[in-house]
Amino acid sequence: MSTPNESVKGVKTLGIRLQPDTHAQLSFIAQLRDGTITDEIQIAIAAHIAAAKNDPDLTSKAAEARAEIEREAAARQQAIATLFADSGESNGTRPRRTTKGGDTSSET
Repeated sequence: MSTPNESVKGVKTLGIRLQPDTHAQLSFIAQLRDGTITDEIQIAIAAHIAAAKNDPDLTSKAAEARAEIEREAAARQQAIATLFADSGESNGTRPRRTTKGGDTSSET
């Protein structure tokens, strides 16, 4: 059974397991608020996310993750730039292969 909002594109459906006593309490709270268990879970998740935004440890970890992403992106951009850069050294020939023993001369 899905609610009307679940048919909206981009909505994710999650299944969670609750202990019977937790379910009963949550159900009673929802009933008192004229809502649903889903409403209560969404309220709790929104509060959790708001609290996470103000957590200095989490903020620090997020900054570190962002810096790492930026370093990786810069490295990839440099690799692409290097790969397709016209260095002027390309003459269209491939390097010579060595013969057995490492001798590059064609005389034997």
